[in-house]
Amino acid sequence: MLSHGQADSITFWNFRSAPMRAFHMSWMAFFLCFFAWFGSAALMGVIREELSLTKSQIGHIITGSVAITIIFRLVIGGLLERIGPRRMYAALLIASAIPVIGIAFTHSYESFLIARVAIGAIGASFVISQYHTTQMFSPRIVGTANAITAGWGNMGGGATHLAMPLIFAGILSLGFSQSSSWRLSMILVGILCLVMGFLYYRFTQDTPEGDLIDLRRAGRLPPPQKTSQNFSLALKDYRVWILAMMYGLCFGLELTIDNIAALYFIDYFQLDMKTAGFAAASFGMMNIFSRALGGYLGDVFGRKIGLNGRVSWLSLVILGEGISLIGFAQMQTLSSAIGLMLVFSLFCQMACGATYAVVPFIQNKALGPVAGIVGAGGNVGAILTGLLFGGALAWPTALLYLGIATTLMAGLALLVRQKAPAPVPEGALAV
Repeated sequence: MLSHGQADSITFWNFRSAPMRAFHMSWMAFFLCFFAWFGSAALMGVIREELSLTKSQIGHIITGSVAITIIFRLVIGGLLERIGPRRMYAALLIASAIPVIGIAFTHSYESFLIARVAIGAIGASFVISQYHTTQMFSPRIVGTANAITAGWGNMGGGATHLAMPLIFAGILSLGFSQSSSWRLSMILVGILCLVMGFLYYRFTQDTPEGDLIDLRRAGRLPPPQKTSQNFSLALKDYRVWILAMMYGLCFGLELTIDNIAALYFIDYFQLDMKTAGFAAASFGMMNIFSRALGGYLGDVFGRKIGLNGRVSWLSLVILGEGISLIGFAQMQTLSSAIGLMLVFSLFCQMACGATYAVVPFIQNKALGPVAGIVGAGGNVGAILTGLLFGGALAWPTALLYLGIATTLMAGLALLVRQKAPAPVPEGALAV
């Protein structure tokens, strides 16, 4: 541990120190948020039939579910340095439980769309997670800590496709109808969100030394800058916008695949819902190590070469992501499609980790807004890519175009190297 409390290492079995409690609570909360965010997507094979949803309507649902997150990521990113991650995460989880439970009571496309869009606000949890772990770990390993908590949380996207059909089948076996079973599945997830909100408030604190509000009251921290001043610092730095674009190319695509994967395997490989769920789950489950690997290698290159090493690694994995997506889009057999999807998943999720191995070194005094803007960039990417899946374009063709675009844009990450910030002093506490 460093003198001011930031952790200089990750000790997985330590649940007593404030940094490691935040580490574990952060990834577990984010994991559950993915269940809330994509739980209905994993059951869309049943929901589509019951509500008679068209391809265009499904496209609107996909777009809406990630569009709302842009607003909430920006707002929460600006408020984090004033309220602190502990209170913010607890409030978001408890408030989001309302639409998660509410979606169980929808009976039309319009009401389902409204509930699905409202649930999308929970995607802002990512910004809180990244901010919280950045406060708790030293610059030496912050990229690794951010990547592991986000990666294990993102794994919820894969686990959702695996678990929700099983939960649905379990409830169905108790004698409930298909309609009641998917609704009860979502109510269960909503209740878990409520419970996690109270647990997060009970077992975490904002920084190793205490909550931001309490530290400021005690005179141990200066008053926070105005939110507008913090946002101004972030908005004026072109590197923030490049990173937002890069995050749109990786996390934006990850969100899109989370939304369409089950239906893609149902429609193009004639799988049943449960088998398609297993296939789709393999994409998200790669997060158990892939995002962490991206962040870890970002830290390795950062220690050896500095910021240039971090962004060079980011550019390389974005390139690998684009090439592998081109291959996946052209696969005609199930085994080859799953194999290429896993390769794409590896590069895509490593790119997510690599992006947030750079973020803490861009405008350190405006960490919350930077994390929010870059995080929102992922959702903008998801919206733009999602638009391709709601029209007449065949989904394999849409994936091919996305792969080509990602490959061509990978080199833009290198532009971040042109304006390296002053190094963060070892042991500095960013607030």
